[in-house]
Amino acid sequence: MTTPYTYKPLDKNDAALLLVDHQAGLISLVQDFTPSEFKNNVLATAACGKYFGLPTILTTSFEEGPNGPLVPELTEMFPDAPYIARPGNINAWDNDDFLNAVRATGKKQLIIAGVVTEVCVAFPALSAIEEGFDVFVVTDASGTFNTVSRHAAWLRMQQAGVQLTTWFAMACELHRDWRNDIEGLGELFSDHIPNYRNLMTSYFAKAK
Repeated sequence: MTTPYTYKPLDKNDAALLLVDHQAGLISLVQDFTPSEFKNNVLATAACGKYFGLPTILTTSFEEGPNGPLVPELTEMFPDAPYIARPGNINAWDNDDFLNAVRATGKKQLIIAGVVTEVCVAFPALSAIEEGFDVFVVTDASGTFNTVSRHAAWLRMQQAGVQLTTWFAMACELHRDWRNDIEGLGELFSDHIPNYRNLMTSYFAKAK
C-alpha cells in the first residue's frame, strides 16, 4: 500500500542553505549548463538565501589542489557565514567542522546546491536524509559533466527522499505570499531573470 504523500513546504524559519564546492576549478567541469547560465543560477540561489535570512554555510574541498578556491562572489555575499575548507573529505558530511556547523543552525530543512551533482551534492544530501533532515536540492545551481550524470544523481537522491527543486521554485515556496514583499522579491527575480523585469515595469506603471 502506498503511503499518502504529505506536502512539507520549505519554511524560511526552519531552513538552512548549504553551498557546497562552488570552486573555480570544479565549476570548469560543469557541462550541463552554459557557464553564464550556471553562474547566474548559483548567485540567484545565494541571493535567495541572503534575502530570506537563511543560515548559510560555505564549504570547499581540497581548495589547495586542482579544485581551486570558492568563487569570490559567494564569500562577498556571506562574509560572516561559516566557511569550511575541508582538507580532503569528498563528502562534506564526513567533515566534523561542517557537520557541527549544520547542526548548530538548529534547522530541520537543508537546501543544498553544489558541484558536482552526483558527488558533492548527492553524498551530503543522502547523509543528511539518513540523519533525519528534510533535504531539498537546487537542481539548477548544481552542475556536473553531462545530463547522464545529472539524471543518475537526481534519481538516486529522489529514491532516498530528497526533494528536487529550482532556485525560482525555492524562492516562491519560501516567500509563500506576494503580499509579504512585492518589490523586494520582484527585484531579486529581475536581477536574475531578465524578462522578469518586464513584469515589474508593468507593475510599477500600474501602481502610479
